[in-house]
Amino acid sequence: MLRAADATGTQVVWDLCHYGWPDHIDIFSPEFVERFARFAEAAARVIHDEIGSVPYFCPVNEISYWSWAGGDTGRINPCASGLGGELKRILVRAAIAAMDAIRRVDSRARFITAEPLINVVGYAHDVEHQLEAERYRLYQFEALDMLAGIQEPELGGRPEYLDIVGVNFYPDNQWLLHGPTIPFGDHAYKPLADMLVEVAQRYNRPVFISETGAERTARPSWFHYVVAEVVEAMQWGVQLEGICLYPIIDYPGWENGRMCDVGLLGPMGEHGRRPVCQRMADELAEQSRKLLTLQRELTSRTYAGGTYAVSEASSR
Repeated sequence: MLRAADATGTQVVWDLCHYGWPDHIDIFSPEFVERFARFAEAAARVIHDEIGSVPYFCPVNEISYWSWAGGDTGRINPCASGLGGELKRILVRAAIAAMDAIRRVDSRARFITAEPLINVVGYAHDVEHQLEAERYRLYQFEALDMLAGIQEPELGGRPEYLDIVGVNFYPDNQWLLHGPTIPFGDHAYKPLADMLVEVAQRYNRPVFISETGAERTARPSWFHYVVAEVVEAMQWGVQLEGICLYPIIDYPGWENGRMCDVGLLGPMGEHGRRPVCQRMADELAEQSRKLLTLQRELTSRTYAGGTYAVSEASSR
């Protein structure tokens, strides 16, 4: 995989821990942090020895979601209840230890986070409900604050552990507290551009949409919306490094196994070929041209904080 990526000029962000670990290790024990750091170092060494380019890593995927789904609600491993805070802190410590280990192998290494980007609102005429909703909304930043040392610095966090801030954003990432999803177009639906600006201003780091996508006929229209919001955020000065369409291939649903039509590519058919969603392919091509044009316009534009500059790869 390393050699194929290098030969085709494909830049990979290596996701080292995505909701799983060896069965014989207790994730709540110090051994998990130590063993994961050793694994990260070994992975970094293999990558360093095979390719000469700067490596990119996501040490631990979605610390916030994993802590909630695995530590509080029992939906995924470790299927616990009431241990979300403990799991979050273990995962933060593991991510920090992994970054330290990787940097010992290759000091050039870059790191992204991949955390859900959400908006939670309260009832319009209920101040207490609104305050509760805002407290809940701000939980989305807790893991990032811990990594950066803003919150609970005793975990080992420092600003250098927050490199490129990746955010995952889907159509159902906004909801009424204890209530339903806010539909797209509703007056309470917060523009993605505003959310990206908030993240960029909070951390003063480059931002990356690490996951986004929609199902069936919403695929191209959702991507059209996301790119329009990205363009607006970039024009406001957000240094946005890329958009990851996820997943790129249709997949069986988590809860019922039905085939979810979300990708650019469909299920594999005869002779190993996959059908292409042409409407999505056309939208990707059009939006890529738009982003490349914007990138060229912004390359030499100066904002209050300095000169905005991105690489051509950022627009792909």
